[in-house]
Amino acid sequence: MGRGELTDAAWERISPLLPGVDGRGRPWRDHRQVINGVLWRLRTGAPWRDLPERFGPWQTIYERFARWEVDGTWARLLEEVQVHDDSIGAVEWTMSIDSTVNRAHQHGAGARKKGTPGGTGRPARAAAYQALGRSRGGLTTKVHLACDGRGLPLAILVTPGNVNDSTAFDAVLDALRVPRTGVGRPRRRPDAIRQTPRRRGIRAVIPERVDQKANRVRRGRAGGRPPAFDRELYKARNVVEHCFSRLKQLRAVATRFDKLAARYRAGLHLAALVLWLREPAR
Repeated sequence: MGRGELTDAAWERISPLLPGVDGRGRPWRDHRQVINGVLWRLRTGAPWRDLPERFGPWQTIYERFARWEVDGTWARLLEEVQVHDDSIGAVEWTMSIDSTVNRAHQHGAGARKKGTPGGTGRPARAAAYQALGRSRGGLTTKVHLACDGRGLPLAILVTPGNVNDSTAFDAVLDALRVPRTGVGRPRRRPDAIRQTPRRRGIRAVIPERVDQKANRVRRGRAGGRPPAFDRELYKARNVVEHCFSRLKQLRAVATRFDKLAARYRAGLHLAALVLWLREPAR
């Protein structure tokens, strides 16, 4: 087993969830070999054509990666692992939500604009559709993340790098969905500005900014009561930063090389899956 590849324990957990032979066409190349090839590319950030021969033809690795992105296999694998951990009470439902901006390599731009909103005549809108935003630092993509109390990703969203966090907050919470193993609705409610969590029945731990406090005091009784703030609980906010740090150990996550936002998001799903599989079983 090479560095960064699936361990035997991790393979045993996900192998029953992978697509099987359906009797049509040629048989699958070994799933474990293919996934290890995708992980090598995520870890190194190298072009697909530079995959080592031990993983098989690079075209096969890329086509499997793209196919499983389109049919939702990568997202489903992550969800299945989350469901299992939630069923045994391992998920800590005290949530941290934040975002990070990742630079896009020049190879990550230039995706075909056909089929994107606005047609081919609006490059800016097409770039936004592929989650690319331009600022003084160049092209960037922002990764919005909601993680549990252990620092494991529960919901992942990608937007252009110049999108404000507050505008994506609702979408991040909407992406939070962990189905139950038995009956019942999927788990969507963490124990986690302020108005959105309040409408959802979620306790928010967000400090009041100095200017907000001054405006509230200036308005007197019309300014309302100060928001509740748990200083000790707020100290746990760094778990999401640790999660970003672990994800960015993979160079194809820290720097975006994929032209399509869907491909980049699929890589994030696989990277998040690896973090869940590395968590010691309880």
